[in-house]
Amino acid sequence: MLDIYVDADACPVKQEIFRVAKRYDLKVILVSNSWMRTPESSWLELIVVDKGPDVVDDWIVEHAGTDDIVISGDIPLASRCLKKGAMVLGNTGRPFDEDNIGDVLSIRDLLSDLREQGMMTRGPKPFAKKDRSRFLQALDEMIVKTRRRNGQR
Repeated sequence: MLDIYVDADACPVKQEIFRVAKRYDLKVILVSNSWMRTPESSWLELIVVDKGPDVVDDWIVEHAGTDDIVISGDIPLASRCLKKGAMVLGNTGRPFDEDNIGDVLSIRDLLSDLREQGMMTRGPKPFAKKDRSRFLQALDEMIVKTRRRNGQR
């Protein structure tokens, strides 16, 4: 079964996820450390977990599985979900997969090490309109690909 799990605390594309999920009649599970206002709908569920490092990530990894889609910009979470067979899409529309996750993790770790040594590194680019558009297209493609693989329309 195809469900969409969202690392919701800092997700800038929740409205886009809702729109696509509604069109395909998919369940969306928002996972967060705090309550947030969400539309009331049978296809949408908000899970509020305890505060703490990686509590949201751990919940998502425990529940997401093969043919589910995880939406997150968290690279270690993406890696863990891929190992469980889930598909992962970054907030800017970049799919994470077995071919690119190793490189992405390495770059993340390198930049983290440089920052710890006091070197100035640039942060992520500001979220742009083109990121939103790329995200919508990538999410739609992921859903269609999964449904075709499972013999659904």
